[in-house]
Amino acid sequence: MTELIQLLPIPTWLAFSIAAVIQCTLLLVVALCSAAVFIWFERKVAARIQDRLGPTRVGGRFGWLQPPADGIKLLCKEDLIPADADRPLFKIAPYVSFCATFCAFMALPFANGWVAWQFDTAAFFVLAIAGLEVFGVVLGGYASGSKWSLYGAMREAAQMVSYEIPLALCVVIPVLICGTMDLVEIGNHQAGWIWNWHIFHDPFTFATFWIYMTCATASTNRAPFDLPEAESELVAGFLTEYSGFRWVVFFMAEYPAMFMVGGLGTILFLGGWNGPVPIGTWIASLVHTVLNGAMPTHAHAVDQISLWIGNLFGLCNFIAKTMLFVVCMIWARWSLPRLRIDQVVTTCLKYCVPLASFMLAGVIVWCYFFPSGVVSRVRHLRHPTTVQQELGADKQNQEGQRWI
Repeated sequence: MTELIQLLPIPTWLAFSIAAVIQCTLLLVVALCSAAVFIWFERKVAARIQDRLGPTRVGGRFGWLQPPADGIKLLCKEDLIPADADRPLFKIAPYVSFCATFCAFMALPFANGWVAWQFDTAAFFVLAIAGLEVFGVVLGGYASGSKWSLYGAMREAAQMVSYEIPLALCVVIPVLICGTMDLVEIGNHQAGWIWNWHIFHDPFTFATFWIYMTCATASTNRAPFDLPEAESELVAGFLTEYSGFRWVVFFMAEYPAMFMVGGLGTILFLGGWNGPVPIGTWIASLVHTVLNGAMPTHAHAVDQISLWIGNLFGLCNFIAKTMLFVVCMIWARWSLPRLRIDQVVTTCLKYCVPLASFMLAGVIVWCYFFPSGVVSRVRHLRHPTTVQQELGADKQNQEGQRWI
């Protein structure tokens, strides 16, 4: 985008500023739209699980206008601030949580090259920035001037920080396989057919994906791990004293966070924007061949059009997988009973952390014995002469490079 804007007769700093504003606007639209879609989707999924209809009165039989209607209703509600609250901190806490989730989207690629900011440590950046959401939770509970809000904030902070440990261990495994923390490179590493996805790389990564899903559900404070917040039948945790628009902002941080952890899991384990069958690559290649024959003098334009079409298919794949990830989180909420706070901590420290550590050690051993996959390793063991020829050729190449 920046390259296209730089073609205009404007200064460089202005071109970068315009590109930044456009990218931030697009990411904000993604975050807000994902919150609205998931709120509607959660109501529909919950209704189907409980043998109900769900929203049907606003927006036709499917109730697709229910999220805007809820938003308008909450905006019309009175914005209350407790008398004992720390007013500046009470007001800023919801926006701290939302900004942490929103900033994590900057490094999340939606297709090959379709990312606001591509850099070498994107996986670490997403985890680090997403973890800052806990500051908004602590501020909201502390600034409310209520001991119930403070207790809920402390418990949720302990839960979120605890589950970041096994979550980070799960993220390290695809990074180890690819040798990079660049999420675009990790996604491209799984290009091709479905067996190139990391979830099918070995038995350890297959188990790691389910550990990641458990930890991602807990880190976003979703049921059955939502006891610190819970619902109205309990105290509601740090949200007890919030109402109106600020209450909405907290939930606008929760649902985009679900999309963010789902997108990160999709890139790390489910092939990212690569489909189970490389149809997008085939179509992009076909379009490139046809346009290249029709416009042989416009090679750069042909490359850009074919690349854009391939990325469009990749975007559809990415959103479909992320939506499936989020649906599984919603499904778990309405199917499993809520855990006690001691069970939440036990699940993290006694199960998730040891299992994630064991999977990391298993992947290290697997990559040592099968560095290029099981098939190629078995073929080498059956044909030692071929291995000796390859080693001799590699030695000659190294000698030639040394003389050069």
